[in-house]
Amino acid sequence: MIRYNLRCDAGHAFESWFQSSSAYESQEKRKLVSCPACGSTKVERAIMAPQIVSKKKDRAEPAPATSGATDVAAPASTPLMMAQERELRAKLKELRDHIVKNADNVGERFPNEARKMHYGDIEHRPIYGEASPEEARSLIDEGVEVSPLPVLPDDRN
Repeated sequence: MIRYNLRCDAGHAFESWFQSSSAYESQEKRKLVSCPACGSTKVERAIMAPQIVSKKKDRAEPAPATSGATDVAAPASTPLMMAQERELRAKLKELRDHIVKNADNVGERFPNEARKMHYGDIEHRPIYGEASPEEARSLIDEGVEVSPLPVLPDDRN
């Protein structure tokens, strides 16, 4: 999944998630991406700063000290991030629950069922199921629009 900061021709800024950059481009060409504030479909990607995540959990050396004039209390931003993370997790859970409630679980048949619908062999209907990473890539390469169901840390208990 990829998150884009977007801006409409009226100057409204918003963000949205897409399966890939090509999925965004496809939806944007078909006028499926619209501004939530005004409904405009004249939308473009805004400049984004990359988000870098370190894979190191513990550092051997502490970070160098900074001068007292530039010290910023890092813990002050933690509750906000925690609140945003909780809100995002709640939205992802709501999305997943909606899909599970309103779609057919076709299990391991998912890649075949998705292809049949894409090529018009069977009627379109909402489905979800299982696919290996290779099967998912193959579907995407064929132009079949698929997205993974969100898995949250609470699901693994």
